[in-house]
Amino acid sequence: MEIGLIGLGKMGGNMRTRLRNAGHTVVGFDRDPGLSDAASLAEMVDRLPAPKVVWVMVPAGGPTRDTVHELGELLSEGDVVVDGGNSRWTDDLAHAEHLRGKGIGYVDCGVSGGVWGLQNGYALMYGGDAADIAKVQPAFDALKPEGDFGAVHAGAVGAGHFSKMVHNGIEYAIMQAYAEGWELLEKVDLVDNVTEVFRSWREGTVIRSWLLDLLVSALDEDPGLVGIEGFAADSGEGRWTVEAGIDNGVPTPAITAALYARFVSQQDDSPAMKAIAAMRNQFGGHAVKTSPPPGGDANPG
Repeated sequence: MEIGLIGLGKMGGNMRTRLRNAGHTVVGFDRDPGLSDAASLAEMVDRLPAPKVVWVMVPAGGPTRDTVHELGELLSEGDVVVDGGNSRWTDDLAHAEHLRGKGIGYVDCGVSGGVWGLQNGYALMYGGDAADIAKVQPAFDALKPEGDFGAVHAGAVGAGHFSKMVHNGIEYAIMQAYAEGWELLEKVDLVDNVTEVFRSWREGTVIRSWLLDLLVSALDEDPGLVGIEGFAADSGEGRWTVEAGIDNGVPTPAITAALYARFVSQQDDSPAMKAIAAMRNQFGGHAVKTSPPPGGDANPG
């Protein structure tokens, strides 16, 4: 298929490569002319055949809204816009309604995979009408991991980003549990090699996971995580998950506690948050705060 892709940063650039590796034609647009395939958004749209499919990978909120509205003026009836960023699901409803009056379809897609997605594929959760999904399906098939799993048509518009929101809330809680366990093992004067204990859990235990693998990798690179400040940012989706739990009367104590732990980390240096920050950096390339080197500046994260 031929597809437009807006936003060619860390995620978008790798997605363009994976799509091209699968034999698809991608016309990318980015504000950085060194990354862009087209000089303007209008040129990108003009180079696509009808029905046109344009995938948006820009920051959530205002940048996504502005991009969707601009595409609404450039696209035609029967075309489809895909928001693959981290938008809040309520924004999807507004975007879809805006485009519906112009006969343009809208699909929201939660994307997970971070910097490893190019190699391993991206987990995709998408929402929208079946007819719109069908126009994007070749791209979904190319981006997803190999095998039977890793992609799902979660429901109507908004379902994709709602599912990804809950996914990220669960991620908060799992990482917090690993991090607290790591801090406790390091605290007691009993366990000789905490990293090897964690490494042993990678096989045969019920708590083995990719996040555990990544934590072990981080500990191999920096034993004790001495080079990482105990600070972990919250991306917004953890907050949205807690708010959705409140709105729907669903208790989310583990996710809420993990979110609050990140708030604490933003005030005081926390050993457990070193592990959270290390795992986030391993799977997503998220910036970590580091101590300043001699004669240099600290990484602000």
